[in-house]
Formats: sequence, structure tokens, C-alpha cells
Amino acid sequence: MGLIVQKFGGTSVGTIERIQRVADRIISYKKEGHDMVVVVSAMGKSTDVLVDMAKEISANPSEREMDMLLTTGEQVSIALLSMALQQKGYDAVSLTGWQAGIMTESVHGKARIKKLNSERIFRELRSGRVVIVAGFQGISEEGEITTLGRGGSDTTAVALAAGLKADKCEIFTDVSGVFTADPRVVPTAQKLPAISYDEMLELANLGAGVLHPRSVEVAKKHQVKLVVRSSFTAEEGTYVEEVSGMETGRVVSGVAHDDDVVKITVVGMPARVGTLSGLFNTLASNQVNVDIIIQSSYEAAVTNISFTIALGDLPRALKTLESNREQLGFEKIDHEMGLAKVSIVGAGMINNPGVAAEMFRQLAEQDIPIKMVSTSDIKVSCVVPQEFTELAVRTLHTAFGLDTLEEIAIVHGL
Repeated sequence: MGLIVQKFGGTSVGTIERIQRVADRIISYKKEGHDMVVVVSAMGKSTDVLVDMAKEISANPSEREMDMLLTTGEQVSIALLSMALQQKGYDAVSLTGWQAGIMTESVHGKARIKKLNSERIFRELRSGRVVIVAGFQGISEEGEITTLGRGGSDTTAVALAAGLKADKCEIFTDVSGVFTADPRVVPTAQKLPAISYDEMLELANLGAGVLHPRSVEVAKKHQVKLVVRSSFTAEEGTYVEEVSGMETGRVVSGVAHDDDVVKITVVGMPARVGTLSGLFNTLASNQVNVDIIIQSSYEAAVTNISFTIALGDLPRALKTLESNREQLGFEKIDHEMGLAKVSIVGAGMINNPGVAAEMFRQLAEQDIPIKMVSTSDIKVSCVVPQEFTELAVRTLHTAFGLDTLEEIAIVHGL
């Protein structure tokens, strides 16, 4: 048969009973003749427990030592799952990220995978073993243990599927696929049978937590056949694939939201060539990711620049800006919390120029103020006060026909 890479998240392996169920699922694939490489996350909330323990010792622990600490969570999972398979009569071997040949950048906490040395994995597969790999981790060229950041186990699985040229990569999670919106916010959210790489990447970047954006980037680049499925049922999941052959007639495929948004305004920057470059290069060099950007000039020689970041990046952003105040030449920094980003995504927007106007109209009818806007060929995002998040998501979900996945005609020029 073929080579299949599977990934099971922390909820899926959160208890010994669930680990046993995961082992049974893997065995069902093995019985069909597949070679199996399985990536697992740390059990349940064990990573959070490790983080809390570190905080009890130090308010600002070393990033290197945090990587050393956090990678132990996945090692528990891979060892227990391998034992479960062995106890059921199936040969299995657990491998850490570095034993699996996952080479990364020399960055702690948010390393990116540079290459895969697949020799060890193929050797174990040739011996008939199920290979269980720790997600979220790798090793740098300097021999330092690294972690891949939030959602790193998704990235591990897709990178392995790409490097091993697997026939399929299945991401098992606590939901049954990719939905048109978060079902906890929109009870009428529908599961999509398929979605394009580009749409999935936008949704992931905009707050949909089913897949990490970096994993979708790798899948698109290497054309990995990707499926999102439930760990707890046998129902079909959602296929993430190229847009060809996926014409649905829908203009919008999903509504995403992100509550962790902060707006920063750098007031009184010099209005000269190179101002934007200097500001955002400074932020990028300190690992501050910037999203929506607006520049407004109120005097010929002075400009204000507003941008959004994730709430977790706020302390680093403010520290970076203050320490570079003289170099950047601004007057002051303002920041606004309590914001959310609500977005619509769909490949059908490309040929429907009235979509953004319709989104604005729907929000206006609900008296939802829009503070910032960002667009691309297949998405429109609005920053709104956080208290309007759920109303905005539900309004847009209904307005664009996603409650029943019906086709909605957009009137051009609205």
C-alpha cells in the first residue's frame, strides 16, 4: 500500500485510554498494509503545566532552557504510544525530533525546519516498525534542541510527509474537519468537504485554530495531500488541496475571528523615505509580527503609523520601540486593547468586487464600528471592538450563505 503520516494532538493523546484508542486506529491502517509515521503532541495540558512550573522559578526563563523543558512533554507521549502498540503486538519505535532528523534554524521557541535527514525513519520503516515521532521539536546545526512554536506538531507532520513523499498526511484533532466558522460561536457552522490551500492558509492566519499556518504553507509548497479528521469518530474529514476541480459556486468559504488583537500607533514619525522600512525592520528583527498597517499624515513633515499585532507580542513590541525611540525619531506610542479581527475568506472573491462592500454594509446594519480594514484577493478583514466579535461573525456567516452552504449572489458595486 502507501506511506501515511498521521498527527495526533494533545487532546487525542490526553489520557492512557485515548492513547490506546490512537494505537488501535494506527493498527487498523497497518492491517491494510500501510507504512505508518505518526507525530504526536504532548498529552493534554502538560505543556501548560511545564510552562507554569518554569514561571514559578523564573519570570524570564532562558529560551534555551525552556526548549529543553518543553520538549519533554512530547517524549512522554511518543514513549507511551510506542508501548501501547508493542503491547498490542505491533513493533514500534519512538523518535525525538532530532532522532528523526529534523534540522532547524538556530532559534529557540520559534525555529523553522530547514531540512530533513530521513535515513533513520526509512531504516525503521524497512524493519516493519511503526515510527512515532515527537512533534514540535528539532535540532539546530549547533546541536541545540529547538521548538517550532505554537502549532509546531502540525508543521512537523506536514514537513515529514513532504520529506518522505508520503501518500497522505492526516491531521487528527478534536473536531471533525474544517468548518465555515468556529462552531462554538456559530452553532450553524458547516463542515467543508474540501478547501483550497490558499483559503485554508488565510483562515489559519486569521484565527481558525484547526491547522497552523506554517503547516499549510509547507503542504502547499510540496503539494502534500492533507486531511483534517476527528480522533474520536470515523467520519470523513476535510481535504485541503489545490483549487482546481473544487468549483463550488460559493463566494465566501469561511468566517474567522481573532480576539488577541492590539492596535499600536507610533505618533509623530518623520515623513521621509525609509520611515516605514526602518520601523518594521526594527520590529521584525525582534520577532514582532505585524499584521494590518495604516499610515496617516497630519503635517507635511510628520506621519502617524498604526498597525496591529498579537496581544502576546505587546510587551516585546513596546520594549523594542522604546529602546529604538531615538533612532526611529517618533514622539510617542499609543496602544489600544480590547479589539478583535473578523475576516471572510473565499476564492470566489476574486471575481466578485462587491464582497467587501457587502461585508461593510452587514456590519453597519448591526451598528458594529470598523476601526481598520485589510484586504487581499481572497479575504477581507475588519478590526472591531472585541464586544462585537460574536455578533459580527454570526452576521457575516448568515449573510454569505454559510449557515446552509447555499450560494449567495453578490451585487457588484454595492
